[in-house]
Formats: sequence, structure tokens, C-alpha cells
Amino acid sequence: MTDDLGDIRAIRIEDEMRVSYLDYAMSVIVARALPDVRDGLKPVHRRILYTMGEMGLSSTSSFRKCAAIVGEVMGKYHPHGDVALYDALVRLAQDFSMRYPLVDGQGNFGSVDGDSAAAMRYTEARLTAIATEMLDDIDKETVDFEDNYDGTQKQPSVLPAKLPNLLINGSSGIAVGMATNIPPHNLTEICDATVALIDDPEITSDDLSKFVLGPDFPTGGTIYRFETQRNPLTGENETVDAIRQMYAHGRGRVVMRAQVSFEEVRGDRMAIIISELPYQVNKASLLEKIAELVKDKRIDGISDLRDESDRDGMRVYIEIKRDFNPHKVLNNLFKHTPMQLAFNMNMLALVDGQPQTLPLKSVLVHYLEHRRNIVRRRTEFDLGKARGRAHILEGLKIALDNLDAVIRTIRESQDVELARQNLMSRFDLSELQAQAILDMRLARLAALERKKIEDEYLSVIQLIAELEDILANPQRVLGIIKDELAELKKRFGGDRRTRVADDTSREMTDEDLIADEDVVVTISGRGYIKRQPVATYRRQHRGGKGIIGHVTREEDAVEHLIVANTHDWALFFTNRGRVFSAKVHAIVDASRQAKGTPIINLPGVQVEAGEVPVATIVLKDFTAGSYLVLATRQGKIKKTPLEQFERVRSTGIRAITIDARDELAWVDISSGDDDVIIATAQGKIARFHETDVRAMGRDAAGVIGIRLARAGDFVVSMSVVEPETDLLVLTETGYGKRVPLSEFRPMHRGSQGVRLISLEGRKTGNVAAVQQVTDEDEELLLISAGGQVVRTDVATINRQHAQARGVITMRMNEGDRVVAISAFRAGLAERDGIEDNDAPEPGESGPDAGGGA
Repeated sequence: MTDDLGDIRAIRIEDEMRVSYLDYAMSVIVARALPDVRDGLKPVHRRILYTMGEMGLSSTSSFRKCAAIVGEVMGKYHPHGDVALYDALVRLAQDFSMRYPLVDGQGNFGSVDGDSAAAMRYTEARLTAIATEMLDDIDKETVDFEDNYDGTQKQPSVLPAKLPNLLINGSSGIAVGMATNIPPHNLTEICDATVALIDDPEITSDDLSKFVLGPDFPTGGTIYRFETQRNPLTGENETVDAIRQMYAHGRGRVVMRAQVSFEEVRGDRMAIIISELPYQVNKASLLEKIAELVKDKRIDGISDLRDESDRDGMRVYIEIKRDFNPHKVLNNLFKHTPMQLAFNMNMLALVDGQPQTLPLKSVLVHYLEHRRNIVRRRTEFDLGKARGRAHILEGLKIALDNLDAVIRTIRESQDVELARQNLMSRFDLSELQAQAILDMRLARLAALERKKIEDEYLSVIQLIAELEDILANPQRVLGIIKDELAELKKRFGGDRRTRVADDTSREMTDEDLIADEDVVVTISGRGYIKRQPVATYRRQHRGGKGIIGHVTREEDAVEHLIVANTHDWALFFTNRGRVFSAKVHAIVDASRQAKGTPIINLPGVQVEAGEVPVATIVLKDFTAGSYLVLATRQGKIKKTPLEQFERVRSTGIRAITIDARDELAWVDISSGDDDVIIATAQGKIARFHETDVRAMGRDAAGVIGIRLARAGDFVVSMSVVEPETDLLVLTETGYGKRVPLSEFRPMHRGSQGVRLISLEGRKTGNVAAVQQVTDEDEELLLISAGGQVVRTDVATINRQHAQARGVITMRMNEGDRVVAISAFRAGLAERDGIEDNDAPEPGESGPDAGGGA
């Protein structure tokens, strides 16, 4: 007895291994790991979405248990384990994994800390509104269907995918010998790029990158457009547009960084606050990594680390030790932790079942070709339905036109089959038309119902003509796609979450970490300087006593007060005519009671003995064509091109040559075609055009701007005139008023000026400060020698003529006097209420004050 072994063939084991491995590799590539370029989905995701659509789980339906969804998908279409299937479903619902989630999950679907989702028996899900657009028109024969794993069901080979899902949600997967890693993008940008491609098929990937600024990760953060790369040919480092290269070739890298800010704690320490992390970074693992680096002393300067995240958003708190440089600590965090990562893009997708690496334009071209095919097949389906309906309606019209004969034919027939045959033969009807007549209800014989049939027939005929025109005109198909994209952009588009920075530097600077905010800079007579947030000072009514803004020490009174931005440049001019420069954020941030730090301690400032700061200006940049206008206490004036002050040595440079009996007092910026005003302590003002003062070099001494007629008089203010402004005049005892600048006509340089304010001896004192204000939306900071600061609205100070004395704007303590004033635009700082400290004294306005506006 012998065994029947059938057909036995001898095969080399190497050949069998090769064939089997290639079959396995292609199965993984095509059926598991890589997305299709048309709908951007892998088979498992496509099967999940299709099954949920079959189950009726739309965005408006009730939720269903995930266990039921997984069971349905696994039983019909997906021959793999339930754990992997549920993991795929969970990822579709995670808003930190998907830029536009396709599944709406209810329950615990995991977290950015790496927490796993709850078991499928506890969670529920349904499709999101944007996911329904992926399935739209699938019932109109728009895509091909194929057998499932056992041939008992039909499943779509691709979804209609009205959305360019491959780009907006990205994809990642590891196949055999290849991998894909596509970042998510912003829907609005992708729609705009697709429309641009429709309008100009010759557009390049470089041109498309003007619409697509870069990846848009769901977790936010910052990416950098430029980076330094080594040229393999020359061996030199070059700055390249990494994002443009990435889209041009379909592969590349882009650097991602966490979004951080600085926060002051306990007055003398800083904390780093992390509010957004790079894509796919595990927050819990990051905190463990930082703690490990601190423990191993690989990162110094961190005293506290805690996670303060809540339902309002992410917040990781990292406190910096005293005397440690915060930006150096942050640079170390970027270097040694996943707070900075490189996203290596490889836009690998299946094109006609074959894996290809695609540049941005190619992805959009394949998407458009898919949508053209979908719109064409949908139109053909609708056209077939419309023609079928028109055919039925034509039969019904024949029956209505021959109603008596049709009824007689039906009555004479022995059965339904014979009636159908008789109708077909006598009235030349098709089987469908004859059956429709037999199925017609008697109610359709009414006059109005007959009219509805005729109207419907005309409507269907028009629809057929419209659909035939769409099929005959490819441009109409593209127009439909553009309209669909515009609707998607309107419904689901939005702002970017990920910021795109053009900075080529990988190292953070101090300025990168400084909040862009408005601050008050105060300088004392002895050269102590500090800054504080504008919100430190509450707005008050005119006549308030204010708050302590600076505690005077050893008769060291505040003499200068400026509202500036932390990113501005500050130019410090000394009484001896020299100038130093520093960034505003380099000025120490101190409390109201602190006296600050000496200016000489600022980086780039080396004041000599006997020099004190007398004028400070702040500016965004050193714009060419602008001038610095400088004035001395004795009335001299000069102007110098601003660009001559762009590069200031740490030892300072000369701004003006000063006579031994004089000193520099005021500095302002002009355009070269402005008026200049100079005011004196004894209430005189001169206005003249700056063309009376020719441009001079930095070493020039200047010319006479105003002649001081009385002994003891000196300049208290010089400024460049702004259009449609008032002059705010403040005396030493706190009297103030606004005077329209138009009351002072221009005159020649070197005059004695005209009256600015009526002074009344000890009651008013001399003029302490003069400030231009543009409108009543501005706010003021008034400061006294004793350190009192009042913050109030310009509108609370009356507008009066030049002969008026003014009203009480600030109540002075005994022996105190006003020394400085600063105006800034309302709304720059957070308003925290109005405190009405004191009512104005009787007689402070009206005739007793010298006349109102």
C-alpha cells in the first residue's frame, strides 16, 4: 500500500524563501502599512470608516459602543485582531494625533501623556462631520468595490474622499524595506493650493509652497523654515529653505520646537512655561527625561518641575534657580530633550498599487485626478437615474393622454401579465413604462397630479441636459471640484496651530524669550533705572494722589519716565553729550518699591564719573531718512541722521559737543520735515521748522534754538511736533492743562518764544514737564520727585488756552514736586479699574482757573 502524495515538485529552498518573502512584503506594503494617495487611508482605517457609515453612525446620530464597531469591522472586512483594530479606531479619534479627527469619541481615548484608551467595552464613537465628507457619494457607484477576505461581502477599494486627507491628516507607517511619514497640514492652505493647481496646471511645488506654509501639527509648537546645511560639493555651510526643499522632493526634515514663555516668580526668579509640545512628544516621558537630566547634573539651574496642565490647556512649569541665565537653561532643554525634534518627512504613498515618493504637486495632481473620476462617475450615475425617471414619466404621460383606452385595455386583460403585454403592444411602451402605469394610483388621475407629472418631466429633462453638459465639458468638472473645496474650506478650515519661524538660528537668544509687552521705564537723578509693567499703575481721575511708583532713597528722585516695549532699543544720552544703547528687556524688572539698578550695570553702558543720564529715547529700529534732534538746557539745538547711532560702542559715542556751562537735556526723532517746539521752565515756548537747523555730524555743537530772556530760565522740554496734537503742560505743584498746538504759530529759530502757561509764583511753581498728546484715548503717567505716580486718562484734563493756569492734575505732598510725565496709547496695558481717590477742589476749572476750553 502506497500513499498518494499528489504532484510533488522539487523547489530550492532559496527560491521558495524569496517568493514567499516578496509575497509577504507586498502584502504588508499594499494591504497594511502604506496609505493610498487618493484618500490618504490605509485599509484598516478605510474599513473602519466604511463600516461606521454602514451602521449609520453619522455626526448627528447617537454613539455606539466601540466594541460593536470593532466586531462589525472584524467580522465583515478586517481579518486581524481586535486589539490592533481598536488601536486604529482610537487614533482616528485623538485630537492630538489627528489634525482633523475622523472619529468622534466619547469616553477615555488616551492622552498626550501616553495614557492608553479605556477598553472598547467602555468607549463609544461615531463619525465626525468631516469624516462624512470622506464617504459622501459612495452609494452612487463612484468607487470600485472588491471582495472581502472570505468573499461574502463587498468593500470599497478606495473612498470618494472629498477631502485631501493624505495631506491634512498625514500618515505614518513602516512597511518592509520602506516607511512613510507624512505630516498633517492646514485644510485652508491645502484647499488654496489645490485651487491654484486647478487654475494653473503648470504651477511648481515652489509656487505651491507659497500657499502651504508648512506642516500644521495638532499640538501646535513652532517649526523653522530655514536651516543651515553642509554643501557636499563645497563643504561649506549654507542656509536653505528646508520646507521648500521638502515639498519639492517629497522628503526632507523640518525642526519642531515646543512653545515656551517666561514668567516671573517671587520677584527674583524666572520660570519656563511650556504650553505646546512638538508633534507626537509624550509629555509624561518628557518630564521624566528632564528630571533625569537634572538628577544626573547634565542640566543645571532647575529648582522645580511640575505639570500644571488642566482642561484649559497644557502648562508645564520649570522654575529656574536664582543667578542662572534662563535662556541658557532653555537652550540645554532644547538640546537634550524632545522639546526640540526634527520631523523627517517621507511622502511615500501607493499610486495604482505601487509605492512612490511624491512631491507636493504630485500628491495634489493624484488627488485631483481621483476627484475628477469621482465627479464623472457620480454624474453618470445621476444621469442614468434621471434618464430612467424621464423614461417612466414619458410612459405616464402616454397613459394620461390615452386614459380611457388604457383603462379599457387593463379591464379587458385576464391578469396583470397579460395587461402588461397588452399595454406594451397597443401603446408602444417598454416593460418598465407598462409596469409604472399598472402601479399608478388612481389619485394620480386628478388634474393637479397630472400637472405635477408634466412639471417633473420638464425638470428631469433640464437635469439631463445639465448632467450631459458636465460630462462633455472637463472644465465644468474642475469648477465643481473648486466649489466643493471652497465649501470644505468654509466649513472646516481655520487658523494654523503651528507657527512658522524664518529664524535660521537654532540657539535661542534673550529676546526670543522676552514677552512682547509694554513697560514703564523710570530713571532716577542718580542714574538708577528699572522697568515695570504698565498695568502696575491703575488709571485714576484727575486730582488723584496716585501710588508709590518709586521709593526715593537719599534724596534720589525720579527724573525720567518712559513707556516702551520690551523689544525696543533704548538710547541713553548723558549730560555730557554721549550716548549708549541697550535693549529695553535688558533693564532690570523691579518692584514699585525697588530703586532699580545703576545704568552703568546695563550691558553696553559704561558711564564715566560725573555723567548722568538726562535723556532716553526708545525706537524699533534705526530707520534711514530719520534724524535725532537734540537740545541743551541753555537752548541750543542740532539734528543728526539716525543711522549714525546704529552701532554704539560699549564705551559710548559722542552725540553732541557740549559747552562746559551747558548740558544735553532733550532728544527726539524727526522725519526731516517737521516742526520743533522748545519750552522753558518760566513758561515760554518757541515753534519753528526743523529745516532752520541743518543736518550735522555727531561731533557738532549745534545752533541756538530759543533765546532765554530771563536769568535762571532753562529748557524743560523739546519735541518734534506731531499733527493735530495738544500740548499737555504740567507745573511743579501739579497744575496742568491741554493747549491746542495750533495756537502757537511757527516762527524763526532763535526767538524768545511766546507764553505757554500763566504761572503764579509758589502756587503753580515753574513748568515741570511738557508732553504732546494726540487724542483723548491716550493715558498719562505723572511722577513726582517723591516717587508718587498717577496714571490717568488724557480726557480728564481740560483743554484751555495759552493764558490759562490749568487745573489740579496731581495732588502733591508737602515739599514734593512734579518731575516727569509720559503719555501712551490706551489699551496697551490691561486696565484694572478706575479709582476716584479725591474730588477736584472747588474753583479748579472755569474762570478761577484762567478760562476753560
